[in-house]
Formats: sequence, C-alpha cells, structure tokens
Amino acid sequence: MRDLFNHVHPLPAIACTRVADNTPAVGAIIDTMGFASLTFVILAGTLADADATFAVLVEDGDAPDLSDAAAVPDTQLLGTEALAGFTAADDGKTRKVGYAGFKRYVRLTVTPAGNAAAADIGAVAVLGHPHSMPTANPPA
Repeated sequence: MRDLFNHVHPLPAIACTRVADNTPAVGAIIDTMGFASLTFVILAGTLADADATFAVLVEDGDAPDLSDAAAVPDTQLLGTEALAGFTAADDGKTRKVGYAGFKRYVRLTVTPAGNAAAADIGAVAVLGHPHSMPTANPPA
C-alpha cells in the first residue's frame, strides 16, 4: 500500500525564523520514544547575504533537557552534516540528515557564518517506523 501518512510523525525542529546575524538557530529537543527512525529536513528560504554559509550540527543525549548533549558521531548519521549545510546560493532548497544513534533525545542546530542580512530557515523532524500505528493526526 502506498501509505507514508500513517508511518511518519512530523514535528517542528526549528520554527521558520529569520536570522539576521550569526546567531545559531537551536532546534527543539526531539523525543524519539516510540519511533525507530528520525530524519531532519532543513528548509532554506531567502538567503540574502551572498557570503553566508550555514553549518549543521546534530546532538543527542539521554537527559530530557539535553544537559548531556554531545555531537552525534558521523557513524550514527545518515548522510553528513556537511551535506545538510548550505550557502547563500541555496535559496529555496532543502537538505536532510538522518539520525541512526541510540539516544532518546536529539536536537538540530543550524549555525550561520558571514551572515549580515536576513536568512529564512526552518526544519522539520520526521519520526518514522512507529512502534504503534497509525500515527496521530494532527501530530502532537
């Protein structure tokens, strides 16, 4: 059956925001309980500064507040943080990075460099392979 709808649970990771400097966009802490996979989809809107770059970091931990956050090793990522990053030339494009680690809590951060103008970015956490189906609609 061609059903992705009941097999995924999308959550806001980074609310659509306009970044006007080099302040990192620190995402929401995503609780992976009840799901066996997680992919972050990063959305680049209008990126006004021609010299800007945007680096991606995925962190995980066991504490609900991620007070124990550590960078996820490359061996526990699907794709790479480098490929998930983007430059000012990537207006209107998407990137993705998957989490294949073993910690319960995961967070995405996008950090601009050389960004002196407005940059619209956002991200969605797509939890998949639910232990119980169908997934809730709307997602909670």
